[in-house]
Amino acid sequence: MTMPNNNLPQDPIMLYSYINTLLRDRYDSLDALCDDMEIDRQELEEKLLTAGMVYEPLVNQFR
Repeated sequence: MTMPNNNLPQDPIMLYSYINTLLRDRYDSLDALCDDMEIDRQELEEKLLTAGMVYEPLVNQFR
């Protein structure tokens, strides 16, 4: 996953938890999070899909 932010967890389950926490506490959408953190949204979604997680915009979380 080519994301400039090297502080992101590489394990999909840890990444899932980390991203959902950010979405809950700091960002009102996945686009806002990705723009602010300079993360490729498609790559993030693909990585989390490997753990069976899909972004649900109505609740602003991966599930």
